[in-house]
Amino acid sequence: MNQTVSVKLAFGVVIFSVLSSLVIASIIAAAGTVQPNEHSQNTYNYIALFVGQGFMIIPLLLFLISRKEPIIHSLRLKLISAPILLSTICISMGLIPIVDEMDRILSFIFGTEEELAQLTDILIIDYSFIGLLLSTTIVVLAPLGEEILFRGFLQKKLEESWQDITRAILVTSLFFAFIHMNPVWIIQIYLLGVILGYLAWKTGSILTSLVLHSLNNGAALILTNYSESINPYYLWNNHVSPLILFLGICSLSFGFYNLNKSPRV
Repeated sequence: MNQTVSVKLAFGVVIFSVLSSLVIASIIAAAGTVQPNEHSQNTYNYIALFVGQGFMIIPLLLFLISRKEPIIHSLRLKLISAPILLSTICISMGLIPIVDEMDRILSFIFGTEEELAQLTDILIIDYSFIGLLLSTTIVVLAPLGEEILFRGFLQKKLEESWQDITRAILVTSLFFAFIHMNPVWIIQIYLLGVILGYLAWKTGSILTSLVLHSLNNGAALILTNYSESINPYYLWNNHVSPLILFLGICSLSFGFYNLNKSPRV
């Protein structure tokens, strides 16, 4: 590293990366508005989402290259062991139904059931090309870009600058939730961000947070598109089945227990 990246500069790089992604996506989506039918317009919207998410890390990578910083080290791109991967999968599978139930409870408390339904409608796949774009964007590109940007770069710089892990994780998670600009899911995104941040710090690798992020997004995609087949076994009175929640808590506890037995890397 040539010189220390200041906190302000780190936030600036993240903001610029996100805004650049939004600009690219907006340009492509705007081109779709002149299409003759809604089907073509929707295709452009999904392409915009795909390209925008993929572009998100480009400004960050150019920034690191310009400073001759080691990208692998700077972004916590480090392989993880099989036991850590297993623990992360257990944490992920346990967290998915718990976060889903949290969605349902909070949407009821704040009266946002309709907004929540509209958000989940975005995840509905209507034909194969859209399915490929949406699946790749939600399960691969979005988690990869966000984990590199937030846990790999921003949180790491805050940890190094502040020498306060808790503060770095909490602030990064708050910024992560704010950047999503989604008031319906802001609490859930923040709490998820805290766990993602802890995993990245504990293991010294964003591969753990990437696994959780990807599995969480993938589960949302599956639960939305195959609800008729899954819900009879998954739901109870429009809430996650108590049995599923119990198994989720067990899986989450087992995952964290095994992860915390491992020394921090």
